[in-house]
Formats: sequence, C-alpha cells, structure tokens
Amino acid sequence: MSQHEIIRISAYQAELPVEGGEYCMALGKVISSALTTVVCVETNTNIKGYGEVCPLGSNYLPAFAKGVVPGLAELAPHLMGLNPLELGRLNSIMDSVLKGHNYVKSPVDVACWDILGKSTQQPLYRFLGGCYQRKLPLYFSLSSAPVGQMIEATKKARYEGYKQFQIKCNGNLEEDVERIRSICATREDGELFIADANQGWSQHEAISLVKTLIDVPVYIEQPCETLSACLAVRQVSSLPIKLDESIDSLQVLLDALAKQAMDVVAIKVSKVGGLTKAKQLRDICAAQNISMTVEDTWGSDIVTATISHLAASTPIKSMLNCSDLNRYMSRGVAVNAPEVEEGYLLVSDEIGLGIEPDWDFLGDPVFEYKNIT
Repeated sequence: MSQHEIIRISAYQAELPVEGGEYCMALGKVISSALTTVVCVETNTNIKGYGEVCPLGSNYLPAFAKGVVPGLAELAPHLMGLNPLELGRLNSIMDSVLKGHNYVKSPVDVACWDILGKSTQQPLYRFLGGCYQRKLPLYFSLSSAPVGQMIEATKKARYEGYKQFQIKCNGNLEEDVERIRSICATREDGELFIADANQGWSQHEAISLVKTLIDVPVYIEQPCETLSACLAVRQVSSLPIKLDESIDSLQVLLDALAKQAMDVVAIKVSKVGGLTKAKQLRDICAAQNISMTVEDTWGSDIVTATISHLAASTPIKSMLNCSDLNRYMSRGVAVNAPEVEEGYLLVSDEIGLGIEPDWDFLGDPVFEYKNIT
C-alpha cells in the first residue's frame, strides 16, 4: 500500500451573508455576514480532504477570519510529507510550530480526517466511535430581538419540528429576565429551553437572574466570562448550567470537571483545534456523565458535516443536542450537506465527511503551498 503524504495545502474563502440579515447576541454583538475558509489537503495518492473554519466575527472568541491564511502559511511548510492519517503526530507538529490559534489548525485536522475516511472508503463516524443514532436532535437558536419577535420565531421553529431552543440574551438583566420568562412560558411538552448570555452578565447579575428565575424550566448557558464566575453562579443555582466559551482546551475542561462547574458543555470543533482534540474532550465528558452540545463556532456545509459525524458517534445519553450551522447562512459552500428533517440532522453514510465543495462558488484559491521536492 502506498504511503500517504501531504503534498499540497490550499485555501478558499467566501463571504456568507446571514439568513434574515443579522444575528444578534449579548452586549451589542451583531453579525450580518461571515468570512468562511475552506481548506483542502491533498496527498500523493490523489486524495483530497476538506475542512472549514468560520469565526463568528472578531469579538466573540480569540479567532480572526483574516488570520486563517497567515496561520496556514506558518503551518504548511512543516506539514509537507507528513502522513495525514497519523493524526496525533500531525497535531503535535502543528502545536509545536504555532502556539494557540486553534481555529487555524482545525480545518487542517478535519481535512485529514476526511482523507482517513476516503482512503478507507468509510464514513467518518466509524473512526470517531461508531453511529449511536441516525437522527441527531438539533437546537434552534433565537437571535436576540424584541420578545414578541422571538416568540414568533419560536412558534415557527416549533412548527418545523424543533423541540430545543436557545434564547440569545442581550446582557441587560431586566430585559433578559422578561425575555426568558416570556419565551419559556410558551413551552410545550418535551421542549427544552437554554438561555445563552454569551458571557454577557457580570457575576452578581447572573446570580440575581438564576435566583429570580428559580421557577422557570430553563438551562443557563455561559452566564459570565470567566470559569470562576460561572462556578460561583453554579454554586447558588438550582437551574442547570452549561459552559461554552470558557471551555477551550483539555486542561480547562479537566479543571471545570474537577470543580463541578457545569451540567452541560458545548464542544466546538474549531475552538479546540479540530476533530482530534474535540474527540478527546467528547470522550472525557461522556465518561464523566456530562451531557454535551456538539457543534462549532459558525460555518456552513462542511462544518455541519463535521458536526454530524462527531455527534453521531457520541453516546445518546451524553449528547443533549447539536447544531445545523448551515441554516444561519443564506447559502452554502458545498454539496451533499447533511439534511434536516423535522428538527433533526440526518447522518450520511457517504465516505469521509460526505461532502464536495462548490467550486463554482468558491472560485480560485487565496492560498496554496505545495511540496517543492
């Protein structure tokens, strides 16, 4: 059998308008479009793997869409000739070459997982733990808006089959208490609501909120910026606490688990550097009986396909929900994206990630590095 070697890394970029015009979060964070980057890793055996990364603006996480290409330029020369199937070694080399910048490494890692699936003619979930369920429960994220508009959006999503809803708060304590209480009052049997502050409340505001809403059936997601502040909220809250932005590495996850800082955690692929590390965090959470949202920061078809394989291979009791990020964009970057049916993301049996980039839309590469030997 031929030895697989990386011979070329290229990147393509596209500006993706947000469906409906804009997406609003706490503290005035509004996004109307997102720059996504599709990375292609090519081998000497003529196999191409694909990954995608799409930071949610520049003020959400330490991730900068225009920083992806310069980061790839740092990494690419050190990856030529490596076997893309040796994923642990590949990640170790990326970490030694470029400290941090997980969002740059993520699409490279995912592309190499795609190569693994294609080289063995298997769907990716087989290598991530197997397929526990073929229909993955989705949550519907309600962009922060006047309460009446959010209730109407909830009704529409409910009609489409969604049973889990994320309420984007705006960081104003009084408004958010009313927002959460009013939307949760529409709850029907079997539905779940999560109020997401995106780090928008101070510690004392979050403590006040969880005490005020003690009678409301709602989860509270990332109430404060720091892990210590979120822990202080958890210690006085009778409501389940979910952590997201603050869980950005294996070490932080282990610290949060040791301190019993959360009931649920969001595992975001690009935030931790790709599928290799996301799988590590996923498996530890599953072993500790911590439920998860399996997702990514933002993105389109390739990101959603990546999420589907990681979510499908997550034990059922360990997965609260996952996300179809492609639905937030007015168009996608690939074909054969996972389909959505009545609030569920369907799992594909196509090999690898199961997608093919839309080259007519993506156009020419904005970056390319190839083995010159």
